Amino acid sequence: MSAMSESLDELDTPGSLGEKAAIFREGKGNVSVLSSGPALIPLRSPFQPPGALHNRSTAAAAAALFRGNRKCREGEEMQMDLVPSAFPDLLPSECLLPWTKNSATQVIKVYTEDNSSRAVEVPSDITARDICQLFVLKNHCIDDHSWTLFEHLAHLGIERTIEDHESVLEVQSNWGMDSDSRLYFRKNYAKYEFFKKPLDFFPENMVSISSEANGLMNHSELIQTFLNSSTCPEIHGFLHSKEQGRKSWKKFYFVLRRSGLYFSNKGTSKEPRHLQFAAEFCDGDVYTLLSARKTHGAPTDYGFCVKPSKSSSARDLKLLCADDEQTRTCWITAMRLFKFGMQLYQNFIQPHQKQKNSPMRSISENSLVAMDFSGHRSRVIENPSEALSVAVEEGLSWRRKSCHRLSHGSCSPSQSSLSNIAIHMAQPWFHSKLSRDEAQKLITQHGLIDGVFLLRDSQSNPKTFVLSLCHTQRIRHFQILPVEDDGELFYSLDDGNTRFTDLLQLVEFYQLNRGVLPCKLKHHCARTTL
Repeated sequence: MSAMSESLDELDTPGSLGEKAAIFREGKGNVSVLSSGPALIPLRSPFQPPGALHNRSTAAAAAALFRGNRKCREGEEMQMDLVPSAFPDLLPSECLLPWTKNSATQVIKVYTEDNSSRAVEVPSDITARDICQLFVLKNHCIDDHSWTLFEHLAHLGIERTIEDHESVLEVQSNWGMDSDSRLYFRKNYAKYEFFKKPLDFFPENMVSISSEANGLMNHSELIQTFLNSSTCPEIHGFLHSKEQGRKSWKKFYFVLRRSGLYFSNKGTSKEPRHLQFAAEFCDGDVYTLLSARKTHGAPTDYGFCVKPSKSSSARDLKLLCADDEQTRTCWITAMRLFKFGMQLYQNFIQPHQKQKNSPMRSISENSLVAMDFSGHRSRVIENPSEALSVAVEEGLSWRRKSCHRLSHGSCSPSQSSLSNIAIHMAQPWFHSKLSRDEAQKLITQHGLIDGVFLLRDSQSNPKTFVLSLCHTQRIRHFQILPVEDDGELFYSLDDGNTRFTDLLQLVEFYQLNRGVLPCKLKHHCARTTL
């Protein structure tokens, strides 16, 4: 992997995202929102007339006349009436940001999970990463490289990740005129997770490598087999398939190779005479079925499909269905790697290369450590039990101070619990009126990797809360019970053995310690509003 990284160090282009971000931070780019009507972010200068971009020839002629008249004034004794310029001292190319020069613009609309939207005027060559970077800057979000643009085709009930390098307008050009298609901006923590933990995405029983290497492969070797065009990795296993014009699903043995997707008409045989062609990826994309059972009558909810890029008809979809989430993720990830190859790896390392030049605040779990400032020197608390006792003591001390401010010295349990409610209600990881199914959907949208979580009210018991957590691509729900002791209210995940004064303290503790959970809390789910 090191050699691969070194070979990609030079793969940067002018007008990079770092430069574009600097433009917005320095205030050079005029990005604003209209006060009425749909929210619009113009990328041209406010001094430029609305029709300037569509009248380039007129603008160029006017600019030429203006330059000629100025030359006459400076040195040449010519008697010529000055022709007033429609665009004084401002050429059309100067009205655009550096990454929009010499490009036609178009208005697109982007949505978030709460269906809020914003219209944006963008150049014709803008990529998905450019769009994400723009909204990260405008909404003051932390750029942890997980922000993603999704293509959502409601009339087909499918959705996919738009790769960072893809042209957004080119994606939109394949939409039908009457189709309900949208672009969504949200986080996807699993977008490039397979580069970090490929063995979690590619089970050993589903991958075959045609090479001379024997034994188990490590992480980097497995990924290199997919990125190296000279190797022939193969994904194989059973999938449910729905044939065109039929309502029933049948189970076949499928084989995925660089040349395309095949299925065997004779058991698990891979002989060429038994393999039939099913789909290719050079002119198609892989999508996730949003409601496989309800919309397509699939045997499970883990459906996906291959759709030709130029088609918007349901008849052209190659519908497939896996038996579990891990199997579906393996197939979809392999198809992405086979289609985009080294470009995906470049997308993955590009933000990290730029972060070396302009480091940002780290938000990994390693940046969260328990500290003791009671002595003359501060120290890191490495013992989990000591960290818990310190956290509880600080919570009790904070509560006593808060209650004193609220009631001038007298604190009741009701006042204390009320202040605690206000704390977690303001946290981005807390979703009050969220059902179990909605929680699972929200976590799935953010990417099924270890540590993605949210907290919500319990639907069955109004006095309790629920921690919804993803581990090994499965979502589990843990009940947080209130525990009262000597008039004090605590919260606990393990029947009172580990107590916390509020939910904020509970979350911060389990971000540092696994405790009774299968993994630490790493990535919270938050709804973004544009």
